[in-house]
Amino acid sequence: MEGNLARQIKSICVFCGSNLGKNTKFVEAANNLSRVLAKRKFHLVYRGGSLGLMGCVSTAAHVGGSQVLGIIPTALIEGNFARKTVGEELQVPTMQDRIWKMLDNSDAFIALPGGIGTLEENFQIASWGQLNIYHKPIGLLNVDGFFNKLLSFLYHAGEENFIPHSLRQIFISTSTTEEMIDKLEGFVYKPDLVATQIDWSKGSSSKKHKMDLSLHL
Repeated sequence: MEGNLARQIKSICVFCGSNLGKNTKFVEAANNLSRVLAKRKFHLVYRGGSLGLMGCVSTAAHVGGSQVLGIIPTALIEGNFARKTVGEELQVPTMQDRIWKMLDNSDAFIALPGGIGTLEENFQIASWGQLNIYHKPIGLLNVDGFFNKLLSFLYHAGEENFIPHSLRQIFISTSTTEEMIDKLEGFVYKPDLVATQIDWSKGSSSKKHKMDLSLHL
């Protein structure tokens, strides 16, 4: 990201599971993360609803005084699959629309333990980062070593020349929330020189999908 990210982070999107998981440390970490976000005056963006760790994160942030925006496909609301969103709710038509709105409304991302959806969101953002569509940092809050094997895979894929160093730097891993926030604020993106030559202003680009949703925060 251009310039000093420490002056630009206002909103952080948190990805996490719609279940609580077996380890009680996951719930503790979710609640603590939101308390820190509120204390440091960050807005929270999340997937909407109130299930599992998502419910913990959104509720604790809202109670702590953070502005909370939940972005959720209408189908999940109509089917009552996600329960009530905490804070302000933005309904979108599709899952792909949700990820676009999350990107446009967030300056950085933090992943707590989760499943397929959490991994999908992280890797989709990372993939777009590799293509220089976005270059916002992704924090993996490695609660009780939850992401150890994922980090090992990323390192292995890098050693096999499938993941460039410019992409690996986007992922920031810490075991504590405080250290995570400090590293996100200090993040300076060093783009891949090949990716910088891609002109996303032509054709169907991210810019056509972007919307000014600042009123929601």
